[in-house]
Order: sequence, then structure tokens, then C-alpha cells
Amino acid sequence: MPKIKTYKGAAKRFTYSANGKLRRSKQGKGHLKRRTPKRAKRLFDKLVTDDNGSHKQRIQRLAPTLK
Repeated sequence: MPKIKTYKGAAKRFTYSANGKLRRSKQGKGHLKRRTPKRAKRLFDKLVTDDNGSHKQRIQRLAPTLK
């Protein structure tokens, strides 16, 4: 039986909080920040909890060793 491999893209994008909630960073913080207000740039730094159960199941399938 082969090893279960972790999908590295999912492992880099998602984490679990101490309570077991799925956390992710926001999209769109990579480039084109010149015209963006400072407040909007600061909001990119916060991690968002993802409460959707189907997302959690999908991430567990992609990255089973993430916890």
C-alpha cells in the first residue's frame, strides 16, 4: 500500500486553529497594491475561519497530515 501524499498547495494555504477550525488567508494580496487603501491592505493580513463543512472535508482529503 503506497503512502498518502499531501497536496502541497493546500498545505501551504490552509491551517487549523487550536479549536480545530479551518483557517485560510485572503486572496488578492500578492500584487497591484499601489492603488489599494492602507486599511484594505491591513485586512489582507488577517486569517479567515472557514466554517463550510464541505471545504473542511476537501482539505482533509488533500492534506491529511495537516493537523
